[in-house]
Amino acid sequence: MEKQITAAQLADWTKAYQASRERQMAALALSKAELNSVAFSQERANAMHRRFSLEVPTMEVTDQQHSGRCWLFAATNVLRECIGKQLNIEGFELSQSYLAFWDKFERCNYFLEAMLDTANQPEDDRTVSFVLQTGVHDGGQWDMFAAIVEKYGIVPKDAYDETYQSSHTGYMNYTLNRALKTAAARLRKAMRNGMTREEAEKEKDKVLGDIYQFLCSCYGVPPTSFDFEYYDKDKKYHAERGLTPRTFADKYVKELLDSTVSVIHAPTKDKPCHKTYTIRLLGNVVGGRTVKHLNLTMDELKQAVIRQLEAGKVVWFGSDVGHDGERKLGLWDDQSFNLELLTGLDLEISKEDALDYGFAAMNHAMCLTGVNLADGKPTRWKIENSWGDKSGEKGYYICSDSWFDRYVFQAAIEREYLGDLAALYDQEPAVLEPWDPMGTLAD
Repeated sequence: MEKQITAAQLADWTKAYQASRERQMAALALSKAELNSVAFSQERANAMHRRFSLEVPTMEVTDQQHSGRCWLFAATNVLRECIGKQLNIEGFELSQSYLAFWDKFERCNYFLEAMLDTANQPEDDRTVSFVLQTGVHDGGQWDMFAAIVEKYGIVPKDAYDETYQSSHTGYMNYTLNRALKTAAARLRKAMRNGMTREEAEKEKDKVLGDIYQFLCSCYGVPPTSFDFEYYDKDKKYHAERGLTPRTFADKYVKELLDSTVSVIHAPTKDKPCHKTYTIRLLGNVVGGRTVKHLNLTMDELKQAVIRQLEAGKVVWFGSDVGHDGERKLGLWDDQSFNLELLTGLDLEISKEDALDYGFAAMNHAMCLTGVNLADGKPTRWKIENSWGDKSGEKGYYICSDSWFDRYVFQAAIEREYLGDLAALYDQEPAVLEPWDPMGTLAD
């Protein structure tokens, strides 16, 4: 680093700023308003009509409240539509808290196992450091959801409802990570001083026992059996008695889970299309379903989504909602924000570079429930969010197709809607490093 900023340069840049009417007008606009609001184009937003040529009727939106459980809410929304169609139910929810409980508990075990596996590696090793920094939190991916359901099943929300901690997870997560890192430090030091892996596992189990009881205090003890009572659309009462979470899941959603796979669009040089990928140390259930992605072109991913929507089925998907969004309106559209005009900055970055340079990656999961097609091509998409019904159109959002191109990275698709591409999923996956952007978690 040899080139320093000089006083002459600063003087020239200040002079240029003072001579620019555009920059002076921007200063006035930005003096009392959020930058994103000033860059918003109402004219463009007006063109984002909330009408769709293809739309799947869905139940009312859900609300993850102050938690990062979007992936669980979106996934249970997919499952409840499946169950609702089978039983002619107009509206109900599955328990997100039940799945969050077991995800938290399993992920604590996953974390501690990783700490024991790397006990002989220093704490500043990149892998160890990454696992420690990530810790245990609310986010996840489709295969992690499936792994929990496959092991623990599902229950209706009225069998295991929300608690304060389940919907306000910040300090609970802090406490869990403090306990986990306390245990990790103690066990790793003990193993370096001669403790065997078997002895360390016994100590780890004691920690897990304490964590289980702490989680029961936060969520309640998960049910082992329940009665499923509901009204159908004709207001007729039904009851299924003595179900277990596993029998309920096996009866109504096993086929769906078995047939659904993760497809991604990651146009980076290290991930050729039509290949599969997994991420080292990404998961929640030790011995459970592996996180695995099939990389497709964006057109292939869109066509699979459209085919699934045409079959009357909603689609779980992951995107980066941190860009070009207006939350109150429930709008995501890169053409509705002119940040370059407002700022004078070059802000154009390709999707490949956005992934490689850490500008964008999946951070939120929702459900696609509709699309508008013009001459067979999508122009805008309808989205079921999990942020309650106070924003958007009663909680339903919309995104432009150009925003979809830039910021959608993953979708959960039933194999039959992949057509001839489905066979590609059966390839042995290449293993990516834990910090790969395709390993980011939706929260």
